[in-house]
Amino acid sequence: MWKNRNVWIILTGELVAGLGIWFGIIGNLEFLQQHVPSDFLKSLILFIGLLAGVLVGPLAGKVCDRYSKKIVLLYSSFFRMISVTFMLLALHFSSIGWMLVFMVTFQIAAAFYFPALQATIPLIVEEKELLAMNGIHMNVSTISRIAGTALGGMFLTVVSLRSLYIASFIAYVILFGVTFFLHIPNKQTSERNQRANMPFKAMVPLLKKYPLVQIALLLTIIPMLFLGGFNLIVMSISDLQHDPAVKGLLYTTEGMAFMIGAFVVKRMAIGQRKSLYVFSLLITVSQGSLYFSEIKLAALASFALFGFSVGCFFPITATIFQTNIPKEYHGRFFSLKNMLDRVLFQIVLLGTGFFLDVIGLEMMVVLFSSLSLLLIVYFFMRETNESVSSQRHDSTF
Repeated sequence: MWKNRNVWIILTGELVAGLGIWFGIIGNLEFLQQHVPSDFLKSLILFIGLLAGVLVGPLAGKVCDRYSKKIVLLYSSFFRMISVTFMLLALHFSSIGWMLVFMVTFQIAAAFYFPALQATIPLIVEEKELLAMNGIHMNVSTISRIAGTALGGMFLTVVSLRSLYIASFIAYVILFGVTFFLHIPNKQTSERNQRANMPFKAMVPLLKKYPLVQIALLLTIIPMLFLGGFNLIVMSISDLQHDPAVKGLLYTTEGMAFMIGAFVVKRMAIGQRKSLYVFSLLITVSQGSLYFSEIKLAALASFALFGFSVGCFFPITATIFQTNIPKEYHGRFFSLKNMLDRVLFQIVLLGTGFFLDVIGLEMMVVLFSSLSLLLIVYFFMRETNESVSSQRHDSTF
């Protein structure tokens, strides 16, 4: 795998693009803090961008399946560069309107880029290397997140906000450049071309044919209950412990544990189906253990367990999706998944803010972990019952 030039291009692009994204996120938060006093309006501006990405999701999925993945990656990377110019205009005119244009165009570009990227990975590596590749890819993404937030925060203390967005623009220029060297094998057949032209809504009956994919999609709700309100939870723990410095420790602990999980998951000798439930249960335990987050070591241990668990969980689910769903449907499937993730993320974010205000962190994590446990039990029992019914049906012939 390491001799594959495409692998190095994908990983380099992920690292550079990740830095650009997190420079932009740091800049966005700083700009909003300077110009928008209302927290609700801040969340509304961020929501509008995400909503735009959801609305173009069906079109993005069809485009990714119908056209060359490399072409989609190049165009979406180019439009990311264009979007940053709108943010430079927002800075020049101190305009929230131009920022909204930036948010919408950036999220639309992302709605095309990420499904195309996920659909590209199984085309450039062998199936037996997919789990390792997904783990490494997510590790690089985590490294770029840690480095991007650290460097972005540091740059703001020594350079202007405009310089931070210029650095983000340069990152996307580099991404655009390295993508040119990507070589994606074209294995389209007449049958695949026919399937690629099927409507986006064809994904719903298709998913019924792949029970493991359905379970993996549904169990993704469990880590999202933590990830959706991740920043709010970190800030709440910091307030609870009266220690601003603990935020950095929590982020670092989770990030390091994630990388360890993504590194060791390929060495674990357990089946995909069983591992989904095992790591979902560990994520649930990590959620519930935040009840003791007033204790610093307990909070760090919870974040370490969560990071390790999702570091194993996400490469496994990505591999399940890439190997079970036919390649000619990958663009539409990953676009659908991207849409579901965005919607769920916003719901959990709003719910986390509401519950933190109404019942507090301790009771909220008990509520979320209880919900996660119920989901695990329900899906496991449903799958077991369907398996038993299927066996009984087969025995009658």
